[in-house]
Amino acid sequence: MNTPNSSLIKRALIVIDVQNEYFNGNMLIEYPDPAISLRNIGIAMDAARAAGIPILVVQHSAPEESPIFARGSDSWQLHDEVKQRHYDHLIEKNMASSFVSTDASTWLQAQEINTLTIVGYMTHNCNASTIYQAAHEGYTVEVLSDATGALPYRNEAGYASAEEIHRVFNVVFQSNFAAVGTTGEWINVVQHQSKLEKSNVLISHLAAREQIA
Repeated sequence: MNTPNSSLIKRALIVIDVQNEYFNGNMLIEYPDPAISLRNIGIAMDAARAAGIPILVVQHSAPEESPIFARGSDSWQLHDEVKQRHYDHLIEKNMASSFVSTDASTWLQAQEINTLTIVGYMTHNCNASTIYQAAHEGYTVEVLSDATGALPYRNEAGYASAEEIHRVFNVVFQSNFAAVGTTGEWINVVQHQSKLEKSNVLISHLAAREQIA
């Protein structure tokens, strides 16, 4: 990715898969409290519009016979919290990353964006895939921990609660891929034309070793 002047922060807010599926479908967000994360997504969208930050809304689609995100179904629809608000561009995706088989990259480059702020669902799936790809393509990435969310898994590899998944992924993001902060912290740095700060792998590891010791 060819970024514009790297000293100038040019943000876009990426609102990932805030769809009814996660509130009344087969995939119910559990942590953080979905009422809180949904409210914070709306707050972030309002703050972005007030600050002139372009908003990209992402909608996940699956075939009509799918048990989740079936295109055209009620669960596939954007949640009213997003639908009722202004956004600048809408993309439809069928893979986890918002960049795969969409025009996200083209749209972001046309806006000369170099910093992406991620909200939406799920922390460990579509958010993570988008974050990793964005970081590898040279974007600065921010994640709002209280405007994202996870659900629990159990499979052949074991069990992980929604809280555990959300917490661990955010620790990993902060260690290398994205700066993690709350919606309130993000609004503060936007107002001061600053940015959230992330750690790195070594510092994160050494801090953990000190805690264990």
